[in-house]
This record gives sequence, structure tokens and C-alpha cells, in this order.
Amino acid sequence: MSQSQFLGFTFSNGKIKWHPKTLHKFKQQVRVLTNRNWGVSMHYQLHKLSLYLRGWINYFGIANAYQDCVDLDHWIRRRVRMCYWRQWRKPRTKVANLLKRGVRLQAAVGCGVTSKGPWRSSKTPGINQAIGNDYLVKEGLYSLRAGWIKVHYPNG
Repeated sequence: MSQSQFLGFTFSNGKIKWHPKTLHKFKQQVRVLTNRNWGVSMHYQLHKLSLYLRGWINYFGIANAYQDCVDLDHWIRRRVRMCYWRQWRKPRTKVANLLKRGVRLQAAVGCGVTSKGPWRSSKTPGINQAIGNDYLVKEGLYSLRAGWIKVHYPNG
């Protein structure tokens, strides 16, 4: 037998990986923490999400999953951008917030009045510029990639 599963990990050909159920449960919990119906401030939402991410990567970070952490970080940031977008609700508020964060007028209006849904909108260049990775880190979003590196290279 070349593969076994124990405590959320799969051991395959001498490598430690996440079990598919572990990844599924992780994504479900992130969806709960970035839910549109939660009704809390983004600061609190990011705080709770970061606590969960930090705990999760400190346990599951021993797996050989650097690229998976990079991919999950990308997905989580898109979910958070979607939360901001839904929280702004009205086109006028969306445009005002985009302008306040340095997006050009034409791009801000284009993003603000779009009929695309929040998930699809969260990928547009205007929103990515306004709610960039640096902004999310400044707001307190924890990075799985950074956590994985810290677990594997504690003195680096």
C-alpha cells in the first residue's frame, strides 16, 4: 500500500499531504467566515478569518503543500474582496470607495455600475487595485503562504 490517511493528512510515497476531506472542510469554514449574511464589520471578519487561518496552518503546515498555500491565499483574497464588494452594496458607494482607494474615475464607474455578480467582480482590475494584497495585509489578513514558510523555515 503506497497511501494512507491519519489525522487529516495523507502519506503518499514518502510525502505528507492534506487529505481531500481536510481541504474541503477548510474551504467550507472559510466560506462561513466570509459569508454575506454575517452582518459584522470587515475588521472583525478579517480578524476571525486570520485567527482561523493561523491555527489551521500551524497544524496542517507540516504538509508538502507550498503551491497549495499560494493557490489558497489567492482564493481567500478573492473571497475577501467579494465581501468588501457586497458590503458596499450600492453603485454610488462602490464608486466612491474605489475612487477613495486610488482607482481612476472611468475604471471606478465601470466597476461600480457593472451587472456582474460579486464573485466575478472581485477579479476585475479596478477592485484588485483598490483592495490590493498590501491593503489586505495592512487590514490584518493572514497569509497561508507566510505561515507555511514560518513552519518550514522558523529561523529564516
